[in-house]
Amino acid sequence: MLLDNRGLEPPQPMMRTLAALEDLDRGQSLVIINDRRPMFLFEQLDELGYLYLTEQQEDGSYKVTISRKAG
Repeated sequence: MLLDNRGLEPPQPMMRTLAALEDLDRGQSLVIINDRRPMFLFEQLDELGYLYLTEQQEDGSYKVTISRKAG
């Protein structure tokens, strides 16, 4: 699942991401693209038990791949 959050003002990207995670099945990943590094989202993901990989893109945006921890 891909969620493009570019162009949205905070807190919309985080709200959209957390809502999408509720629909994520085990074994699936959610890929989000944000204009900036989603620091506050990382805290939430840690608390909720998600794994994430962050990659800065050439255009300055951030691609974050989020998945559930096994078990």
